[in-house]
Amino acid sequence: MKTRALQLITVGLENDHQGVFVGWPLITEKSDNMGKQVRDIWFSNIQAVPEDLTLKQLLELVRKQISNSNANFQ
Repeated sequence: MKTRALQLITVGLENDHQGVFVGWPLITEKSDNMGKQVRDIWFSNIQAVPEDLTLKQLLELVRKQISNSNANFQ
């Protein structure tokens, strides 16, 4: 079975609310120590997605969002 590396990022707020974000890993065990500090953070628009969305469909939405973001910032 073909796999894709994913990383979950949980952000906790002072009011105890939490959000989980899905993405491709930015830092791996094979990475060196250079360039690992956060420079920018972007938040996408909130999108309504079907409750029965598959992981494959979610990855396609994320891929499109990344492609659109890259096109807007170049």
